[in-house]
Amino acid sequence: MTEHTPSENPSVSPRILVERRGHILLMAFNRPEKRNAADFELLRQLSLAYGELERDPELRVGVVHAVGEHFTAGLDLADVGPRITAAGLDIVAEGGVDPWQVSPTGPPRTKPVVIAVHGTCLTLGIELMLASDVTVAAQSTRFAQIEVSRGILPFGGATIRFPRAVGWGNAMRWMLTGDTFDAIEAHRIGLVQQLVPDGEQLDAALAIAERIAAQAPLAVQATLANARLAERAGDDAGQVAAAVALQPELVRLVATEDSVRGMQAFVNRQPADFVGR
Repeated sequence: MTEHTPSENPSVSPRILVERRGHILLMAFNRPEKRNAADFELLRQLSLAYGELERDPELRVGVVHAVGEHFTAGLDLADVGPRITAAGLDIVAEGGVDPWQVSPTGPPRTKPVVIAVHGTCLTLGIELMLASDVTVAAQSTRFAQIEVSRGILPFGGATIRFPRAVGWGNAMRWMLTGDTFDAIEAHRIGLVQQLVPDGEQLDAALAIAERIAAQAPLAVQATLANARLAERAGDDAGQVAAAVALQPELVRLVATEDSVRGMQAFVNRQPADFVGR
């Protein structure tokens, strides 16, 4: 088990703590004195951590969580605001991957990410959940997509993903008012997949990540990619594109070593030890 901090500038205090646990990469927001509000350096360090997750074949799942009493208070606009130019805001460091997957350029995220949230989870925190795959929330977590109250719109993907994830009315209820909602509501509308007692969110997220990491990694990535293909391309076109891609993906996966291991494990009624080949 190793822990380190991805940073372009070693003199800057670590905003993201990175820890490897077997096939899982933990990425922790580490600015508790500011309720983990995301300044430019935090955004860049997070992109570098996602880049590490993508590049390392031994890493199969990412887990995002936070140090301190809150997941995130959203953007530190005092720091980030002046960096927004006519071309937008570039948060992806060289070698990084956009955690929110809204950058028109740059590599896609191909590996699953589980998020554990607690305390306050505002704006980009919700958008990070929407850009990820499974979210676990502590029961006392409070959420809000408050950009409209700041005179801006959500630009981390909420306008695209929130309606798809929870339905138009549920998304507009919270995006257009900027009101705060609780974890029970987040679970009811499908924004959160599991509620746990306060303090247990990281353990629960790790348990899910470990289950994912125990599966055939190429098959997990193919499943994720095919589901995203259907989502991105729209209802009808997306379903057709995903359906067309299914059989070639199946043929590719059946020829892998992990497929053989999986079949043998099934026949022998034993857990498979996958190797990612």
